[in-house]
Amino acid sequence: MTESLLAVRGLSKHFVSGNETVPVIEKLSFTLGQGQSLALTGRSGSGKSTLLNLLCGLELPDAGTIVLHDRVFEAGGAAARRTVTAWSTLRRQHIGVVFQEANLMPALSLLENVQFRAQLAGRDPANSEDWLTRLGIGELAQRYPDQVSGGQRQRAALAMVFAMEPALILADEPTGSLDRHTSDEVARVLFDLQARHGCSLILGTHDAELAAGCQQRLDLGHLNAV
Repeated sequence: MTESLLAVRGLSKHFVSGNETVPVIEKLSFTLGQGQSLALTGRSGSGKSTLLNLLCGLELPDAGTIVLHDRVFEAGGAAARRTVTAWSTLRRQHIGVVFQEANLMPALSLLENVQFRAQLAGRDPANSEDWLTRLGIGELAQRYPDQVSGGQRQRAALAMVFAMEPALILADEPTGSLDRHTSDEVARVLFDLQARHGCSLILGTHDAELAAGCQQRLDLGHLNAV
């Protein structure tokens, strides 16, 4: 039996537009086991990015509970400051986030970006160049982000995530800005390394082929349809 890494219970999130309250996530519940992968699908505006932000503490829910890495986060709790601090610690040490556009520091080389991320998580940065090599860009280690292609930057972003040895990877349209060939290659590497190292993965995507690579699927467009 797979041990649960993440449990979401009754999660809700609303935004205010003018005088109107707009529900984005409504009473959502699901679990994810250690080492499992989940694809979040649905039309634009169905809440994929919002849910990913909730699952790493970049946004806070209006209702519901998130249990992640043995920590319990309840909406509307009195200890809001401690909650923000706890999420920050999880993002630094246990949650790897991959955005559609690679989030690299332009003043650092690709290798220095990976080393910095590993050190921030309290990991040994000695394997940073090896991660770039595994992702097929080892020869570009000393180049800066503006000296490589979009696909190469995204591989470097993945190297940063794996170098921190996360328990959970959250990826928001990680191949959305890439051409089909590069997208397929980045997806292959992501799934291969995720499975090999046993971390869990939640992937927000419009790409049916990318979603098919996950073990589970959650269609937010269907859940939030009115």
